[in-house]
Amino acid sequence: MRNIFTALRNFIVSRFNSFKYAFKGWAYVLRTQKNAWIHLAATTLVIAVGVWLGISRYEWAIILLVIGIVWIAEFLNTALEAILDIASPERHPLARIAKDVGAAAVLIAAVVAIAVGLIILGPPLFAKLGWG
Repeated sequence: MRNIFTALRNFIVSRFNSFKYAFKGWAYVLRTQKNAWIHLAATTLVIAVGVWLGISRYEWAIILLVIGIVWIAEFLNTALEAILDIASPERHPLARIAKDVGAAAVLIAAVVAIAVGLIILGPPLFAKLGWG
């Protein structure tokens, strides 16, 4: 019986630590990546507009999916940059290419998110503001 409680305790502690490390990573991205603050502002604005417009749950699903994709791209790009800084502390053309491609992935995710936001939020927002 004692082994079961020990295993359960270890499982709970390891899950808690996993969340703790994930939040530390999130804090690192917000603390060190200027573009993360742009993503945070855009996320906040889009959620506020979505609530104000009363969009459907399917629209929320799409909006939240693209928001998540942008954040995932930003986090993976930050991790890629850190790995490259360790692997290639001196400037190397291939490291620069990898960093540029990672940044391009974030840009693509952000552009797609903007397009999806305009498609979903644009018409009801323009109607509510009397612009359409």
